[in-house]
Amino acid sequence: MRIRSLGVIDDAVVELSPGFTAVTGETGAGKTMVVTSLGLLLGGRADPALVRIGAKNAVVEGRIALPADAPVVTRAEEAGAELDDGALLISRTVSAEGRSRAHLGGRGVPVGLLAELADELVAVHGQTDQQGLLKQNRQRQALDRYAGAAVAGPLEKYTDAYRRLRTVAAELEEITTRARERAQEADLLRYGLEEVNAVEPRQGEDVELAAEAQRLGHAEALAQAATAAHAALAGDPEDPEGVDAGSLVSGAQRALEAVRSHDPALAALADRVGEIGILLADVSGELAGYADGLDADPLRLAAVEERRAALTQLTRKYGEDVDAVLAWAEQSAARLIELEGDDDRVGDLTAERDALRAELGSLAQQLTDARTEAAERFAAAVTEELASLAMPHARVSFAVRQTEDPEGVEVGGRTVAYGPAGADEVELLLAPHPGAPPRPIAKGASGGELSRVMLAVEVVFAGTDPVPTYLFDEVDAGVGGKAAVEIGRRLARLARTAQVVVVTHLPQVAAFADRQLLVEKTNDGSVTRSGVKVLEGEDRIRELSRMMAGQEDSETARAHAEELLGTAAAARAEL
Repeated sequence: MRIRSLGVIDDAVVELSPGFTAVTGETGAGKTMVVTSLGLLLGGRADPALVRIGAKNAVVEGRIALPADAPVVTRAEEAGAELDDGALLISRTVSAEGRSRAHLGGRGVPVGLLAELADELVAVHGQTDQQGLLKQNRQRQALDRYAGAAVAGPLEKYTDAYRRLRTVAAELEEITTRARERAQEADLLRYGLEEVNAVEPRQGEDVELAAEAQRLGHAEALAQAATAAHAALAGDPEDPEGVDAGSLVSGAQRALEAVRSHDPALAALADRVGEIGILLADVSGELAGYADGLDADPLRLAAVEERRAALTQLTRKYGEDVDAVLAWAEQSAARLIELEGDDDRVGDLTAERDALRAELGSLAQQLTDARTEAAERFAAAVTEELASLAMPHARVSFAVRQTEDPEGVEVGGRTVAYGPAGADEVELLLAPHPGAPPRPIAKGASGGELSRVMLAVEVVFAGTDPVPTYLFDEVDAGVGGKAAVEIGRRLARLARTAQVVVVTHLPQVAAFADRQLLVEKTNDGSVTRSGVKVLEGEDRIRELSRMMAGQEDSETARAHAEELLGTAAAARAEL
């Protein structure tokens, strides 16, 4: 990773090798920024407070080597990313104003995609993750993850049925609690539909009647205009001396026809004058028919206006025009059928609810059985790991139980409470030594014991649901002495099958690392490119001496550091 302008880090490169890498340094030197940087690359929350004072933005760039057939590669390529010599390049930029951008394989992507890929790439654990393990829902999730398909299959079916039950229950409650409102709505719809049915409007009828009313209201003026126009075109029988357009056009056509053979252009004009004569004759005939057929019946006009008034009553209440009224009537009829069918609907929903509750009870029983079986195996595996972490007499167990609830579902002959993940309450218990009763780890584990339980859980997961990289941020807090040596030994064993990165203050843990990185500040309080360096030989002995005694040059501390490195090397060779 390359980290720029993040917290105390000005510009630094962190090279994480395969195997076990320990990151050490003075308190406040910026070790945790390594964890924070990786979190940003994996879609973590972008906090503008992380941007170094005076910088416009913080940038983290990472290069992750992956096998070509890894699912992450397929998902990245689907998003348009390109691999660089088999490696996936990821970058994340956070501005001082809080804006965040992400790039994957040279392509800008949503930050959520990085978080989606994170689950397949890295398991990150720190103090906050330990606190999360204290919560019962996280303990149930851990057990479900360990159980795998035995829980995942029934849980998927249970979740679908649970969602459907919530939908059915909500609809049933709405129908029963709003019965009065729905009855009032049905009465209003019936009244409105009766009004519409009494009038029986036709689609577009209001437009047709408006045009007819206009025509009937001006019938006399229309007739006079049509008669005058007809006389102008065809002549007035009562005025033989009058001139009409038809006669004039006929005269023009005769004059042209007499000489049309002498010039094609004039012949063409003669044809056009002939067409005008035909058109005038057609229009004249239609005007005569229009005038004869025009009805000035006042009774019909009154009937039209009465009908328009009835339609207007409807459009004032149910739509802006008759077409809208008819659409309202169609929708209201469908709604009325729905409302009038409430009794039948209540019966159907009640039957469906009861069937779903029975199905949930059956699925919840399957989940309980699968979790109980997995809990025994999980607890035994974690207990075995704790023996390797200097807790040989500790015993871990899971309590899988249900709470009775008369409104719940039937599981194992009892009616119990249920939720979106089943009816089980899962609690991780720890008995740290023989004779001690199992107690919830939130109450029965010290800080050091909790760290070791957390590590043991992750090691067990590594055997069933492995990821390529594990990052532990001071999960060895509160641990020392022999327990610290055993934690180092166990991390080294885990590193045989995965990349392990540990931020630690403990020399016993750091000594087991295949590679040790030192984070140190410059005189101005920043971490530069040269501030993260690989420790080898004498440098590593000096750092371990500082971690043990606070004195790099103490002969006693140096001797102890050399002995510790030798012991760790021999132990790693036996793994």
